Amino acid sequence: MILESLERLGDWATYWLGDIGRMGRFLGAAVRGVFRPPFRFRALLGQLREIGANSIGVIFFTALFTGMVLGLQGYYTLRKFGSEGMLGSAVALSLLRELGPVLTALMVTGRAGSAMCAEVGIMRNSEQLDALECMAVDPFRYLIAPKLLATVIAMPALTMIFNVVGIFGGYIAGVELLGVSSGAFMSGMEGSVVDRDIVMGLVKAVVFGVVVVWVCTGRGYFVHRIRGAGFGAEGVSRITTQAVVISSISVLVWDYILTAVLL
Repeated sequence: MILESLERLGDWATYWLGDIGRMGRFLGAAVRGVFRPPFRFRALLGQLREIGANSIGVIFFTALFTGMVLGLQGYYTLRKFGSEGMLGSAVALSLLRELGPVLTALMVTGRAGSAMCAEVGIMRNSEQLDALECMAVDPFRYLIAPKLLATVIAMPALTMIFNVVGIFGGYIAGVELLGVSSGAFMSGMEGSVVDRDIVMGLVKAVVFGVVVVWVCTGRGYFVHRIRGAGFGAEGVSRITTQAVVISSISVLVWDYILTAVLL
């Protein structure tokens, strides 16, 4: 019994160490593919449209109601201390430092990351990736690099849109609905937000973008080597779910690490 347990433990550890190694090599190959000519500008523009422009709708509504909730919750919390005038500062800092980049990454993961994982997974199962390799076409440069570069470009832009719309939502809730002074809201925000807060959010957005593309495309690329994934449509659906879950958790973990480093 003890030997069987040790064998299972060793098998589990070997599998996950191998999986981590594969994902590490995958990230390195994807980054190298970004800098290897010829550059596929048309593919990059298509991915910017798919990942960036097509995500603006969900980002807008998520940001608007997140900002309004922050305005409501912040108002009733600050009112206990007689500090309603600091509502603008609370809303802006919460969005710029934390909620903006994190919620943007989670929305992009659910909308675009799942699609990337399914696309690459289907290409693997249908042997399209093998066909590219047989034709001496680097799948990382051809397929993964445009997604990586487009996400790194789109994530900071989407995060800034999220921040602006979220602050507007907080203004609506705090000033228009609850009667906070407009001047106090704007002056509090202006007096507390510094360049470092904005830079922190943008750095997080770039890192989260790399994490999302890395995990989602990597799980799809290795769908045939992931234990318990299965084959065909069922395997792709399972691995897509796994990719979204791992990406979301990874975003939260990296959010803590970056906050600890950058604060």
